[in-house]
Amino acid sequence: MIVNLEEIYANIKDHIDLDEDVIFDKETYHMQEIKDLKDVHLSGSIDKNSDDEVILTGILSGTMTILDSISLEEVAYKFSSEIEENLDELLTKDKNSIDIMEVLWQNIVLEVPLRYTEVTDYSKYSGDGWRLISEEELEMKNNPFQALLENEKEE
Repeated sequence: MIVNLEEIYANIKDHIDLDEDVIFDKETYHMQEIKDLKDVHLSGSIDKNSDDEVILTGILSGTMTILDSISLEEVAYKFSSEIEENLDELLTKDKNSIDIMEVLWQNIVLEVPLRYTEVTDYSKYSGDGWRLISEEELEMKNNPFQALLENEKEE
């Protein structure tokens, strides 16, 4: 997304409004935690502050497809991120426009959860001598792991 900054530099406008749908090509998030991005939208503005710095502010929202931490199935995860970025580092002195896609991508990557699950029925996740338990089961008195938990607390 290339934004023309000529009107800000010429002091014709003090800000540029942004209300755009953002589309990332699949190569951007290839081999990442994100499997797909949909409905990504940027609502905000680019302003020049009193120190003549060019600042991007706004809200970036959308839906990313990620893998469920337990089932490893693809799930939709809605995100919303407040952005406040100084764009001066990205600007070159001889250009009057800037591509803000890298800034937007960095903010999306920050929104990827470390672990996320939509699994509510843990009973189907078991094997020979093991089973997945919920946090509630872990805290129950007849928990098969209670002895281990008590030993851990003593150490």
